[in-house]
Amino acid sequence: MKKILLIHNKYRDIGGEDIAVTEEIEFLQKYYQVEVLYFNNVIRSYANVLFSFLTQNNIMSNKRIKEAIKSFDPDLIYVHNTWFKASLGIFREINKSKIPVILKIHNFRFSCSRYMSSKYHFANNAICPKCGLNKKNLGIFNKYYEDSYLRSLFLILYGRSYFKILKNNKMSILVLTNFQKKYMEKIGINKNKIFIHRNILKNTDLGNEDYNPESNYIVYAGRISKEKGVESLIQGFLLSTVNNLELKIIGKGPLLEQLKRTYKDTRIKFYGELDNDRTKAFINKSRAVITSTQLYEGQPTVLCEASVAKVPSIFPNNGGIHEFFPKSYELMYEKNNIEDLVQKINKLENKKLLLKVSNQNKLFIDGMLEEKTYIKNLEKIIRK
Repeated sequence: MKKILLIHNKYRDIGGEDIAVTEEIEFLQKYYQVEVLYFNNVIRSYANVLFSFLTQNNIMSNKRIKEAIKSFDPDLIYVHNTWFKASLGIFREINKSKIPVILKIHNFRFSCSRYMSSKYHFANNAICPKCGLNKKNLGIFNKYYEDSYLRSLFLILYGRSYFKILKNNKMSILVLTNFQKKYMEKIGINKNKIFIHRNILKNTDLGNEDYNPESNYIVYAGRISKEKGVESLIQGFLLSTVNNLELKIIGKGPLLEQLKRTYKDTRIKFYGELDNDRTKAFINKSRAVITSTQLYEGQPTVLCEASVAKVPSIFPNNGGIHEFFPKSYELMYEKNNIEDLVQKINKLENKKLLLKVSNQNKLFIDGMLEEKTYIKNLEKIIRK
């Protein structure tokens, strides 16, 4: 049985990537001997954080990696998120071991410091890689990241160092969509080291046999922030003409309180952050899930889970989201086009359409994320 050392830096606020990693670990343990090395972003010394960002090296993280390699002696090292406590210095320690390594990239942070920004994310309605890759433009003076000069600088330094590692290190790089693969090839990553490998979903055989196209609510579940387009989603919902329908918003983020003050319509319900089981329970009984993200997303966890439960999704034609749905999908709308968003919401009155989409989505996602396909693909990547 192969031994895999899996490395992941947890996020401050648990999101789709953390959930995906947890579920993948549980799945991998059925086939391999897996040791997990977690990092978290609890800050005990700002001086150490500053040193780590300026050098892209964390001595304590390197020490933990070295000890884990020595004690576990893995056949393969599987890296997920390294932002920020793990640091990019772990790759130097990994390279010393001569052990094969694969890296899964869930997002586009390596190429754009605006990826998580709260202020200047939407230049020309597009994600621009200049702030991360263009040496002539540090971008910190626009405070792209969390409205902070210093944090913007940290993220830019991280992005540039990460890009060099992606380009120069001998390792397999796993991405979640064909869109993501083509994007990386375009910015200079060798296409022969990039492989599409989706996240596994737990219980893909447990669908929602009682899907109700007449349910009285739809669900948004995710971060409540500008880049997720939640306000546009609310505005589109309020302009729709569907009768007796509520919008349930689940999640937390910097815009939550502002949106609660601004939108007091009784059809809009804010629930704040809920655990994964309660969120899934809301999704399973909904008429549809909906998103209006402005980001290039990786694998849309909530939308995939909805498809497993036979619940239709409304989403923009942004990045690679459409790859997780059948071709000619009837509830996808034009990004940044609120009129088209309203039209798709209005289609939720069409019971016949919803039942058709429900069954098509279930068949499609089960085929894409089936366990045997996942293992076969992973073994193929490992052999290469």
